[in-house]
Amino acid sequence: MLKCIIKAVCFNHLDTSIFKKVNQLKIATRNSPLALWQAEHVKQRLIQIHPNLDVELVGIQTEGDRFLEAPLVAVGGKGLFIKELEQSLLDNKADIAVHSMKDVTIDLPEKLILPVILKREDARDVLISRKYGSLKNMAEGSIVGTSSLRRQSQIRAIRPDLELKDLRGNVGTRLRKLENNEYDAIILAAAGINRLGLSEIITEYIPPTELLPAIGQGAIGIECRLNDPDVFDLINPLNDHETALCVQTERSFSACLYGGCQLPIAGHASISGNEIKLVGLVARLDGSELIISEHKGSINETDAIGITLAESLLERGADEILKELVH
Repeated sequence: MLKCIIKAVCFNHLDTSIFKKVNQLKIATRNSPLALWQAEHVKQRLIQIHPNLDVELVGIQTEGDRFLEAPLVAVGGKGLFIKELEQSLLDNKADIAVHSMKDVTIDLPEKLILPVILKREDARDVLISRKYGSLKNMAEGSIVGTSSLRRQSQIRAIRPDLELKDLRGNVGTRLRKLENNEYDAIILAAAGINRLGLSEIITEYIPPTELLPAIGQGAIGIECRLNDPDVFDLINPLNDHETALCVQTERSFSACLYGGCQLPIAGHASISGNEIKLVGLVARLDGSELIISEHKGSINETDAIGITLAESLLERGADEILKELVH
């Protein structure tokens, strides 16, 4: 059975005794409208906290943005959306990088950390359609657009009669394909649609009991160099403690499952009082088997909760599913 080893913790404690003042900050970001919105949001939040700070956005085209026609799994997975941003940090061309946490790989480069997670938006997936009011009410044979193996496997489990077709590109591109009748409906993350001010086009918020979200979905993370405590001092006020605990729990779960690299894995954590509940899932691509469970524990046991749940799923057959997919 796959052994769970957490190689790196995302949220580190730094020595604040060596902080110094900086007046300029460069933010590395993808050039997509949603990525730019997220980077601009971080910029404005930072300026509110530090009025004298000069903040510049550094737009970077990632490899994932250059290969928009092929399925994501065929060109290397979600890590293609962040590696150029991370390289800009390592090359000192930017001071921080802003990411959608669902795109961030589990293993970070050795000299980089993810010390800040902003308050999470809606983590659910949404259906957008001009023909149907819900996923369950779609006609047999209807075409649904999504490139996510996580979404495809869960949709096949509840609606095996639908046709699933790959869908790549930024939000605008995907919506145009829907308008051109290439799809009867498309599935997107609620957070991205809401952030772009497009909430009115959402047909259905799909409950997590039907479509469990991706690891980190709805959360924005800020990455920086490990040896830049002055930068950490600037960005630390943006950290949302509760969201950070939830995302860390989800990522610990994913780390035990081959890192979740574009695999049919889902996980979502929530906090009630001093307790975290994590729901996790591993599925066969054809939807014939969904292995799902939950685990609860103290907010001081984020890694342990994720590891325990992952090992439980592995023992119930997730190990074989993931090995087949990886190999």
